[in-house]
Amino acid sequence: MMQQSELVDRVKSYDPGADEEALNRAYVFSMEAHSSQRRASGDAYFSHPLEVAGILTRLKLDGASIITGLLHDTVEDTIATLGDIEAQFGPDIARLVDGVTKLSQIELQSDHNRQAENFRKLVLAMSEDIRVLLVKLADRLHNMRTLKFIADPAKRHRIAAETLDIYVPLTERIGIRDWKDELEGLAFPELNPEAHGSITKRLAFLRHRGTGIVEKVINELHGTLVEVGVDAEVSGREKTPYSIWCKMQRRNIGFEQLSDIMAFRLVVDSVENCYRTLGIIHAKYRIVPGRFKDNISLPKSNGYRSLHTCVIGPENQRIEIQIRTRAMHEIAEYGVAAHWRYKQGAGQVEGEQYRWLQELLEILEHASGPEEFLEHTKLEMFTDQAFCFSPKGDLYALPQNSTPVDFAYAVHSEIGDTCTGAKVNGRVVPLRTKLINGDQVEITTSRDQTPSPTWLSFVVSGKARARVRRYVRSQQHEQYVRLGTQIVEQAFTRGGHDFDEKKLLDVLGQFHCESVDDLYFLLGEGKVAGSDVVELTEPGTRRRRRKTSSKKITENVAKRDGQALSIRGLIPGMAVHFANCCHPLPGDRILGIVTTGKGVTVHTDDCETLESFTDMPERWLDVSWDEDATATGIYVGRVNIVLSNEPGVLGMICTVVGRGGGNISNLKITSRSPEFFELHLDIEVKNAGQLTDIVAALRLDPVVNSVMRLRG
Repeated sequence: MMQQSELVDRVKSYDPGADEEALNRAYVFSMEAHSSQRRASGDAYFSHPLEVAGILTRLKLDGASIITGLLHDTVEDTIATLGDIEAQFGPDIARLVDGVTKLSQIELQSDHNRQAENFRKLVLAMSEDIRVLLVKLADRLHNMRTLKFIADPAKRHRIAAETLDIYVPLTERIGIRDWKDELEGLAFPELNPEAHGSITKRLAFLRHRGTGIVEKVINELHGTLVEVGVDAEVSGREKTPYSIWCKMQRRNIGFEQLSDIMAFRLVVDSVENCYRTLGIIHAKYRIVPGRFKDNISLPKSNGYRSLHTCVIGPENQRIEIQIRTRAMHEIAEYGVAAHWRYKQGAGQVEGEQYRWLQELLEILEHASGPEEFLEHTKLEMFTDQAFCFSPKGDLYALPQNSTPVDFAYAVHSEIGDTCTGAKVNGRVVPLRTKLINGDQVEITTSRDQTPSPTWLSFVVSGKARARVRRYVRSQQHEQYVRLGTQIVEQAFTRGGHDFDEKKLLDVLGQFHCESVDDLYFLLGEGKVAGSDVVELTEPGTRRRRRKTSSKKITENVAKRDGQALSIRGLIPGMAVHFANCCHPLPGDRILGIVTTGKGVTVHTDDCETLESFTDMPERWLDVSWDEDATATGIYVGRVNIVLSNEPGVLGMICTVVGRGGGNISNLKITSRSPEFFELHLDIEVKNAGQLTDIVAALRLDPVVNSVMRLRG
């Protein structure tokens, strides 16, 4: 165990101005606080905070960080209080210890929601002071080093999985490569011992077979650069088992197909010599196509900069070569700790490489709860990146497979919300188009545009998904409340009673609601029937349940003059859904069926599906079209056509539909013979009348044997 003087000497070696007396007091305070405790390994518990402090000294962190490392478990696990910490070490140390203390039990959470809540706290804490994250990561690193002493296999597995899910991506984001590699290396054998053992054995075999090859490659690369006057530090290292495993999974290949398991690093003195060295390497050795990356011109979000290339190098070995300056190497190895700049001691790290942290905070703002935040954050941290440009040349790093909508949200939340279209490299493209490295993206917006629920099917960035989901949630709530209000009003009128909202106050408790709006929401969502509310508020009202035909129910519903529930303003896909079985169009007579959890599904009044609801008349609603629906909405009608099997008939069909102002959104050939073939067409129209005109025009053509609108 490290002695007190040794710890102080380590800190003083790189920070001569560190408060030696405070370091000594923290050492003694922590040792005495943990004096009676033991770890699972049998060691004195104090060995853990001491090791955490030692890990932090290797990054040459400030004295406050080292003291926090020593004290980080005292408030959680001993009788010491935050007040004791503040009294002895000041408010800055107390704040840091408090930030870490709130998270110290995250690895012990078996409940996923509590784990997600703690991760939310972690993001908030590290946004205020990045040192909280560094201490937490050092704490996790030492806990992983001693993971083998935990007797419960399920607990070991859970902690290892959490390490890969949360802490490894965070470590990568702040750019501390050694910590990332070690955390992966400690978690991998616990989660997949068979794969780890197999790769380790194969690496040992290759190492034995290729004894001396690494030295030969280093010597030849160094000699090649010396010949042209480039001074470079050349080193080589074997890729880790986990990184090899990830590459095998990503490329879907076996170990035998990997030929670049060695990486060689060339460290030079300037950016100019980076590119000069790259030219020298490419001139001497054959390159492997598609394996060059310029992370100097396009740095990673954590500030990492380097040139990567793959060549058939010395000894005919396929090798990966990384070229960087010494300053770049410092950042690549130590990340945030390599450019430690604070605003007046507040602990806020500056720099473009920390934009990702602001992105996480924006996701936090728009997520509905901790679990959704954790989901979106994983999306944000786990993916590789694509670098895209705005028309002004601004660079944006996006997750792989991002779309123009993701790009719009990366530029600004309001641009994402009002996005109507996009141009990629000067061409108009669909919003679901996947962007690739180097694309220039131009977004068009409109003040009348709002986020579409359909965007959730293709956006990939955490920020975009969180923002769209928040909008959908707010709209659904508003629509359900509005729909529920109309449902209960209609139910009272149908029962011959006057509606008064005050009547609902007396029954809120029976529906476990705190407000009338909560009850309206349940009614709109279909989880409470309007007739149930009437029965409770109007004693003596009885709902008669008897099965009858859908035709009879339809006639009864149609008799309710003036009681139709207008679907004006109810956005399709939110509180109202148009049935796919009959494809109702404005102009059709329609009925609504209250569907649990979905609101109202609208059918035509002659839809065969209605027969399945004949024993639930209380779920039927009289609905009417919004009078402005034909002016603004686009709806889908489905028709069945039987055609002569002749050249050009499909072109004729498209022409007729287009002349009628319709647009074919889907086509399916259902049967075919030498004489005829039959197909289904989905046609986008404004109303039933427009579809009727298109059907009439199709019937006029002699190659059309029959055409009819499909209702089921």
